[in-house]
Amino acid sequence: MCLGIPGRIVAIADARRKLATVEVMGVRRQVNVACILKDEPIEALIGTWSLIHVGFAMSRINEEEAALTLDVLRQLGEAQVEIEAMQASERMLAS
Repeated sequence: MCLGIPGRIVAIADARRKLATVEVMGVRRQVNVACILKDEPIEALIGTWSLIHVGFAMSRINEEEAALTLDVLRQLGEAQVEIEAMQASERMLAS
């Protein structure tokens, strides 16, 4: 299974190499945008949202879809913390 994280393209880092700076939940990093670059100037991508996977922008998404996906990911993270806490207390009770 592959997980794509929504990120917003905030700058073009290297147009020749098709690299853009993407912000994902407050963290910025460079990704390759060749997969989502259509017949347009690379600068047209600034401000767009994309699903990011292992350093590549894989597909474009709209802002609403990005917000919904980020909310689900936050909820999953919170659920994981709760599950780990329950498992830890169960281990302590079994000892």
